[in-house]
Amino acid sequence: MGSADQIEAWADKYGKEIHAYLWRILGDAQDADDGLQETFLRVLRHRRAAPILEPRAWLYAIAGNVARSQLRRRRTEGERRALPDIDVIAPDGVAERDRVDAVRRVVESLPSKQRQALVLRRYQGLTYDEVARVLGGSAQTARANVYQAVLKLKKAFPEEAR
Repeated sequence: MGSADQIEAWADKYGKEIHAYLWRILGDAQDADDGLQETFLRVLRHRRAAPILEPRAWLYAIAGNVARSQLRRRRTEGERRALPDIDVIAPDGVAERDRVDAVRRVVESLPSKQRQALVLRRYQGLTYDEVARVLGGSAQTARANVYQAVLKLKKAFPEEAR
């Protein structure tokens, strides 16, 4: 597969969820837009003659590589951005916004694999098998990354872990 028509169909089918994933990882709508374009440019550049059996996982893997490249570039430029509100925009309550900001900072501080695994599993709804295919490795490793991320969140917010 990998024909231009097939890639366009994948963009139509998976574009919104890949964009949401990039937005959650990068924390910026414009960066997510740029990341989505770069993801599909890479897909076009690296078309294969062999069929892609799991295009969704393959696209997430490419998008993850794009996001890591953008995050590395930011670090080299000394730029830091916050992870966006993950589920919903916080209500106007100051305490709620502060809590959301605190969660955002903890998620942002997670190692890359843990952050990606958490976002893919919890917010993108991928199965552990799919997360494993995206990040490379086994479902057990994907589960361990999500588990470690959740443990760190619980440690940071023990009052909410009960």
